[in-house]
Amino acid sequence: MKKKHKGYAKYGYLFTLPFTIAFLIFMAYPTLYTALIGFTDLKGIGKTDFHILANPLENFIKILTSPTFHTAFKNTVVLWVSNFIPQLILALLLAAWFTDRRFKVPGEGVFKVLFYMPNIITAATVAILFNALFGYPMGPVNDLMTRFGILDAPYNFLIKKNIARGVVIFIQTWMWYGYTMIILISGVLGISPEIFEAAEVDGANGWQTFWQITIPNIKTILLFTLVTSLIGGLNMFDIPKLFLMGGPDNATLTTGVFIYNQAFSGSYMYNRAAAASMIMFVIICAVSGVMFYALRDKDEEKIHKTIRQQEKEYRKKMKEAQKK
Repeated sequence: MKKKHKGYAKYGYLFTLPFTIAFLIFMAYPTLYTALIGFTDLKGIGKTDFHILANPLENFIKILTSPTFHTAFKNTVVLWVSNFIPQLILALLLAAWFTDRRFKVPGEGVFKVLFYMPNIITAATVAILFNALFGYPMGPVNDLMTRFGILDAPYNFLIKKNIARGVVIFIQTWMWYGYTMIILISGVLGISPEIFEAAEVDGANGWQTFWQITIPNIKTILLFTLVTSLIGGLNMFDIPKLFLMGGPDNATLTTGVFIYNQAFSGSYMYNRAAAASMIMFVIICAVSGVMFYALRDKDEEKIHKTIRQQEKEYRKKMKEAQKK
């Protein structure tokens, strides 16, 4: 039986081989190579040879002391927080609406598809769409506002910093709330129906059920949503780059756009871009770690500690018994 078990084990390794190879080639190698470039003098289009700098941390110091990087990082955090909060609130409300057992939503499947639809539209298409909507001097927004007397003449909205940021925040919320909603719905559907039935028998209303049962039971899903949104938010690139090119006056310049500009604009400073990438990598890992620790399931952790303590005591007693 042991021989048979060992014979079957190799198939497990065989099935994981494609993922392992793909991960090493497309994830591990580029990450390690990027980290290495950050310590070198590699710059200039078509250049492949490079040398480690006399001060290996020179690129990292220049990025960390760069005012443009500070602006980009601040914009990234503001844009992410400003779109994640309304996105999560809207997704939670919709998830509660679709999973409420007290009533059935007519055309539920159609609504879910419509809400999720923006997530499958390419960023380039969305950028073109909103550029057309806010076009100057001719565009649907200007046309409607002048037609209803809100504006006396066409106005170039996208030259104003706050308006440009607001539009980017709206686009990010609109594109991602459907995805967040689907994730939360899957978490709610994983809760045992008996818990909801017991709450209903005890006379809990919809609001009490949502806060006392639904939210505590999808804590892990909320953590997943928060961390994945953090990773995506701090890597925000496509909409700020394709829609406004980081403008106006760097108002929508994110760290992703900053890294792109360092690597593929001007003097092609691959070393500075690599250093900025690794700084963001470290920040994302650190913040994700803090979130995992802060939102961990403390009750489950206590149970695991108790079990480990009991196991230690049991092993200690067994050793003492053997000695006797």
